[in-house]
Amino acid sequence: MGAPSIGRRRFLQVSAALGGGLLIGFVWPESARAGASTALLPEGDFAPNAFVRIATDGRVTVIINKSEMGQGPTTSLCMLLADELDADWPKVGFEFAPVDPVYAHPGFGIQMTGGSTSTFAMSIPMRQAGAAARALLVQAAANAWHVEASACRTEKSFVIHDASGRRSAYGDLADAAARLTLPADVPLKDPKDFRLIGKPLKRLDTPDKVNGTAVFAIDVHLPGMLTALVAHVPVFGGKAKRIDSAAALAIPGVKQVVDVGSGVAVIASSFWAAKKGRDALKLEWDLGPNAGMSSAGLRAQYKKLAEGPGMVAREDGDPKGAMNSAAQVLDVEYELPYLAHAPMEPLNCVVDLRADSMEIWAGTQFQTVDHAAASATAGLDPQKVKLHTTFLGGGFGRRANPASDYIVEAVKIAMAAKAPVKLVWTRDDDMRGGYYRPMWHSRIRAGLDASGAIASWMHTIVGQSFIVGTPFEPFIIKDGIDGTSVEGSADTDYAFPNLQVDLHTTTVGVPTLWWRSVGHSHTAFVIESFLDEVAHASKTDPLELRRKLLAGKPRNLGVLELAAEKAGWGTPLQHGHARGIAVHHSFESYVAAVAEISFEGGRLRVHKYTVAVDCGRVVNPDTVQAQLQGAVGFGLTATLYSAITLEAGRVVQSNFHDYKMLRVQEMPQVEVHIMPSEEPSTGIGEPGVPVMAPALCNAIFALTGKRLRNLPLREEDLRS
Repeated sequence: MGAPSIGRRRFLQVSAALGGGLLIGFVWPESARAGASTALLPEGDFAPNAFVRIATDGRVTVIINKSEMGQGPTTSLCMLLADELDADWPKVGFEFAPVDPVYAHPGFGIQMTGGSTSTFAMSIPMRQAGAAARALLVQAAANAWHVEASACRTEKSFVIHDASGRRSAYGDLADAAARLTLPADVPLKDPKDFRLIGKPLKRLDTPDKVNGTAVFAIDVHLPGMLTALVAHVPVFGGKAKRIDSAAALAIPGVKQVVDVGSGVAVIASSFWAAKKGRDALKLEWDLGPNAGMSSAGLRAQYKKLAEGPGMVAREDGDPKGAMNSAAQVLDVEYELPYLAHAPMEPLNCVVDLRADSMEIWAGTQFQTVDHAAASATAGLDPQKVKLHTTFLGGGFGRRANPASDYIVEAVKIAMAAKAPVKLVWTRDDDMRGGYYRPMWHSRIRAGLDASGAIASWMHTIVGQSFIVGTPFEPFIIKDGIDGTSVEGSADTDYAFPNLQVDLHTTTVGVPTLWWRSVGHSHTAFVIESFLDEVAHASKTDPLELRRKLLAGKPRNLGVLELAAEKAGWGTPLQHGHARGIAVHHSFESYVAAVAEISFEGGRLRVHKYTVAVDCGRVVNPDTVQAQLQGAVGFGLTATLYSAITLEAGRVVQSNFHDYKMLRVQEMPQVEVHIMPSEEPSTGIGEPGVPVMAPALCNAIFALTGKRLRNLPLREEDLRS
């Protein structure tokens, strides 16, 4: 299995510092024409590199090496390439890339989608791919007209020679262009000449999603295909001890019952037959060492750990000395629970395994990893295994797990079934037997001097690492510190004169994984909430305190000021309303939010979020707005409702009746403001989530005086 060549944060830091220069030269040389995107290329079509194909009818197909799970790369990456190509936008479409090294993430070294890096990592490569194709088309036309290429221009999929009035469509030039040699270096457009980038274009995948023709893995059906469900052990780390399959095999349509190691699979002619068969299984489990685990026990363990210092992730100045001499000390604790990813499309995978080859259809964020795991499980040469990336009905990190759990399970079942198989995990299966955002406990202290200014800031974090034991460990864990556990805290932009961040990494038998916004999902809530506590204790306006601590950080200040201004911070509100503010920097983007709330009929009502973002140069402002609107809903769900809890080693929650989602009628008005920027494009899928919980809880404090430090909010917290 491949592994990233550098860690995510280091890649972002280096690339941002170089202004994207790290990616120069990513357009593939002549050899790439033999790559996956040119397989079975129709005669006369033109594929100058791995990312674009131009047909003789003028249709431009962009090969997308990212997964589409709602965040919009099928449009933004097409826009980047098409702008440099000067393509006629109505003629632009896309296909998902096959698994091939040419489609690897340029920073991580594997084909994957995550870390809010799709546009950031692919902006320059896609623009280079479009510019190279355009140069070849211009040269083909110039050769045919016996003029200099510099005398020609392009517009809407035509090459034009103004002096003679000649013009040729890209489709007519495709065959001739395909015979030319790729130029070594092609200049990119000046941003002032962009025709598509920066425009609010409608998404290319919307029509297919609306009319039902978009293919998700769960839609795939093959002749003779069987369906499988797996009964998983109810306690993590357990295994099957005794299997009585007689009643299951008596169910009409049930074909086989197979122990696949991770559980017991029932293979049947239909989903319903497989479900009935699974329900009929008589299973005795060896529950293993985690049968006594509970959320209450873990909370007590974490609280005790937080009383002492952990491994130091960052230390500036003399935080202990400054704390000891402080005029006032605030010392509090915050708790956040395990969280499920809960994608709307349940996990599923289709496998067609033959004697010497295999095809897989999956909504995956981890193409390289899943392809390698599937090949190894089946014992096949990877060249004989084809993985088709479909649309994903939500991911949030769940479909990017190093163990390739549901992929490996599906391959094992296909090996037993000797027929094409669709494995389906029900929502209950994933809710109770999947991977989770870790549970976190923070002890955070601030020492204030006689004037009320922060003299010392100390943050102790307790929680699991999902990096330990994976191929990513050497690149992310440094000196025993998992960077994903302390991100947002150890790298805070706030100017604390004396600062310490330390970490206790726990070993708990609950499988954990990145979850939308990763470590920032807990550190931003703690820091932004606690800053409001400090502001109250020092009798300082929360906005003013942040301004002082972010002096010299223009991008943080920019979004903070913009959100405050647009929300009317400091101006009178309707009686019974209050505002709360938060700002955070993650995935190289900067987001601030102001929440406006009231209690109506004794119940909390969230009226509005005003959100400001600086994510560098914006490719499609509609996508930015949509992602921040989604971040509000996602963040509010986690704040108000979401928690995975454990009793007797078992996950209590099972579906949306007890792991609630925000309802449509609860969704507030969302007003998004985008900072103009010429900085490189950065993340947008994840950076909006971290500020939503603290902005809301700070508003609740402003209105009621209740300081809420544990998520999700309790029923009594939601009542006045």
